[in-house]
Amino acid sequence: MNRMHPLAVALAAALLAAPAVAKDTGLVFISSEKDNAVTALDGKTLEVVKVIPTGKRPRDLMFSPDHTKLYAACGDADRVDVIDVATLAVTGRIPVGEDPEMFDLSPDGKTLYVSREEDSVLGIIDLATRKQTGEVKVGGEPEGVLVSADGKTVYVTSEVASLVSAVDPVAGKVMKTAKVGNRPRRFAMTPDGTQLWVTNELGASVSIIETAGHTVAATLKFEPKGFRADDVSPVGITMSADGRTAYVALGKANHVAVVDVASRAVQDYILVGKRA
Repeated sequence: MNRMHPLAVALAAALLAAPAVAKDTGLVFISSEKDNAVTALDGKTLEVVKVIPTGKRPRDLMFSPDHTKLYAACGDADRVDVIDVATLAVTGRIPVGEDPEMFDLSPDGKTLYVSREEDSVLGIIDLATRKQTGEVKVGGEPEGVLVSADGKTVYVTSEVASLVSAVDPVAGKVMKTAKVGNRPRRFAMTPDGTQLWVTNELGASVSIIETAGHTVAATLKFEPKGFRADDVSPVGITMSADGRTAYVALGKANHVAVVDVASRAVQDYILVGKRA
C-alpha cells in the first residue's frame, strides 16, 4: 500500500516549488510565475517576509556562491534579475535573450549558463560585465542546465529532441549528445560526479548517464500502483547529501519515488500533494 510519509511535505517543497534557502538568514525564496514576483518566507514560521517584484514569469532561482545574491530567470522579460539577499530588492537586470528557462553558475560564480527555449541555445553570460560572451546551439526547446563540479562541462536537456548535450564552455561547442527518454527535463548529479540522473517527463523514467563518456548506462522506469504510465510524469529530482538516495517527483502520479542510487532500485513511493 502507498503511504503518507513524514518527509512528504518537505520533499514536495523541494521538488515541486524548487525553493532557494538563504544561508544564515533563515529565509526561503520561492518564485511565482503568475505573480511576477519572488516571495521571501521565514524558514521557521513560513510567514511572508517580503514579496519582491521581478520581471515577467520568474522561474528558476539560484544563489551566488557566497549567498549574497539571488538570481531569478524571468522567462517573459528575457532577462535574469539579481536580488540582494540583505535588502530583499532587485539590484540588477541582466539581458540574456529570448525566453530564458533554467540556468546554472560556474563553480567560481563568475559565469551564468542559461537555456533559451525559443532560440534552442545555451547562452553564456559574464556576470562581471553582465554581457553575453557566447552561445552554443543545442537541441530544440532546451530546459535543464547543470554545470559539472570542475566547470569543464555544461549539460543541457532538449525537450523535443530527447537529448542531453554535453557542452565544452571554453570551446563553445557540443562535445557529445546522449539520447534519453521522452521529454527530458531536470538533472541531479551524484556527489562524486560520475553519474548524471535525468528525468524524462513523458517517459515515466530517469536516464542515468555516466559522465566519463557521456553515455546512458541505464533507464529506470517508475510504476506506482494504481497509476497509468501516462500519469507518471517525473520532473523534479534531487539527491541526498551522501549521494545514496535520489528523490524523484512523479507529477500527475502524486508521489515521490525514493531510489537507492547504488542498486538503481525504487525503495518506496511517497504520497504527496497533487502534481508533485
